[in-house]
Amino acid sequence: MTNPTILLTGASGKLGRETLDFLLATGKDPARIIATTRDVTKLAGYAEKGVVVRQADFNAPETLGPAFAGAERVAIISTDAVAPGTDRVAQHGAAVDAAKAAGARHIIYTSLPNPEDSLISFAGDHLGSEKAVKDSGLGYTILRNTWYQENLLMSLPQALEHGVIMSAAGNGKLSYVAHEDCARALAAALLAQTDESAIYTLVGPQGYSIDEIAALAREFSGKPLEVQHVDSDTLRKTLEGFGLPPFLVDMLVSTDDNIRTGRFDIINDDFERLTGRKPKPLRAFFENNLSA
Repeated sequence: MTNPTILLTGASGKLGRETLDFLLATGKDPARIIATTRDVTKLAGYAEKGVVVRQADFNAPETLGPAFAGAERVAIISTDAVAPGTDRVAQHGAAVDAAKAAGARHIIYTSLPNPEDSLISFAGDHLGSEKAVKDSGLGYTILRNTWYQENLLMSLPQALEHGVIMSAAGNGKLSYVAHEDCARALAAALLAQTDESAIYTLVGPQGYSIDEIAALAREFSGKPLEVQHVDSDTLRKTLEGFGLPPFLVDMLVSTDDNIRTGRFDIINDDFERLTGRKPKPLRAFFENNLSA
């Protein structure tokens, strides 16, 4: 158990690559790191460093057995299959089955905070996937990542351009976590020398309301930005008017609902207990992303 072979799915994505970088920085033997992806050419640089790169497609379960062979600790990065016609629970369940069949001892899964009580439109995907992990009988670590600080880049630049941001989040707060911190936590979970099961909710050090987010945006950009507080129905109709697909509208509205009702107002020391470090503050994100 002192030097187990570890496996990371979705390794060519942003979270996967950052996690691989942290693993290699620790001095972990790259020959004991298996990185899976649908397109192995995307990880050619890591293969050159000695990482074992294998093809795996969650929609083709027959590829998972060979990909997972020899892995003792398996990290399943949740897929982004949230559009209609996709089934993340089935995808993740197939990966759990493959890990168990390969003889893995421990599974790590990336989820979201409190899926059993969340209003987020796809929370059920994570709840069902967590159940598959727990029902496997293997040791597990579930990392419940809250919203990334980087998610703000999807809305703030446009909001600053127009000087207004519409929100149904009310005075609720969200403790945004740095994407890099989630990768660091995932690497720590893969390297942990224990098979005991645990759940960690990964959050930033402080919660912020949408008005406080707007204040930070004004402070760092020097541009005006006001919050237009609306109810959920108004937000939904406005987003539909922009022509956004229904699943995306559901996700955005349910996120504000989750914030407004206090379900994202979480402060804890889980990240520090897992990594031995403090989570990155949101102000640092603004300082490092002025150009964006």
